[in-house]
Amino acid sequence: MELAWYALLGLFFATYLVLGGYDYGVGVLLARGGATTTGGGATARRAALNAVGPFFLGNEVWLVSAVGILFGAFPRLEGELLSGFYPAVLAALAGVVLVTAGVPLRSRPTSAAGRARWDQVVVVGSVLAALGWGAVLGGLLQGVPLDADGHVAGVGHLATPFVAATGLALLALVTVHGATFLTLRLPAPDAPAPARLAGHLVPAALAAVAAATVLGLLSAQVRAAVARPMIAVLLPLALVAALLVARAALRRGRTGVAFAATSTALAAPVPLIGAALWPRILVSTGDPAASLVVAEAAASRPTLTLLGWLLLPLVPALLGFQAMCWWVFRGRTDGRAPVYW
Repeated sequence: MELAWYALLGLFFATYLVLGGYDYGVGVLLARGGATTTGGGATARRAALNAVGPFFLGNEVWLVSAVGILFGAFPRLEGELLSGFYPAVLAALAGVVLVTAGVPLRSRPTSAAGRARWDQVVVVGSVLAALGWGAVLGGLLQGVPLDADGHVAGVGHLATPFVAATGLALLALVTVHGATFLTLRLPAPDAPAPARLAGHLVPAALAAVAAATVLGLLSAQVRAAVARPMIAVLLPLALVAALLVARAALRRGRTGVAFAATSTALAAPVPLIGAALWPRILVSTGDPAASLVVAEAAASRPTLTLLGWLLLPLVPALLGFQAMCWWVFRGRTDGRAPVYW
């Protein structure tokens, strides 16, 4: 039962990275005018935000659901993540709040300068969210210093080149993902601009993934934390393959394939990191025997059973809402589409 809840936690968080990832990617692209050229900077930024308008609040539901599973099914893991990964989690959640508040509030000011300031808030929030979640994933793969009581000792373990590289790699991935998303949503005359940008960003993402991979191979802590090296090797290979497929698809105008590839690149780290560490979830960098395994981090069987009955009607409702949202707002934005922000 612990494995099922662990897999469900990973599924929800991976889905959040895919769906929230293009929100943050579009947010980052606001720094250069929303990746479009139509009508100049202000008009292009409005078009980019209008592309994510129907989706971005619903996408955050997956994060709320993942956090709910973490609190209910893995209370001990939740406590250690919030304390031992405090700077990264705080940065990620602050970024989520800034994006969630900044997107709707940017339409309130009547002046162009006021809207531009809110656009900057969205850019900062998007960068913080991507860097924060990337640091959390990198910190898990690197291992943590657990004291004799089984608690993470301090937050200094996050200040390593590998954790910084994983944060930058996730930032690069969401930026490519956001540009690819815009190729699907913007009006057809505007789509070539983000498609070209996404193609140009793929080499930067490949370089970021390569840097994180090299630093991981050089890190004794990462090598010691990984229980299944072959699965860990699949992670950079999967990312590189997905990015290359995305670039080839963009060149051929197959934007749907490209979006599926960038989605795979954002989803892959969660299950592969979990599988590489299994059965541990928090690997002790001092005494390996003190590592926290999934079975110990999980709640009791009666609690998990009760949560299962509570979750049973919620998952179909969540999936149904997401499917309805994508179906209703499918296709490209145009003059007939509602203007959200």
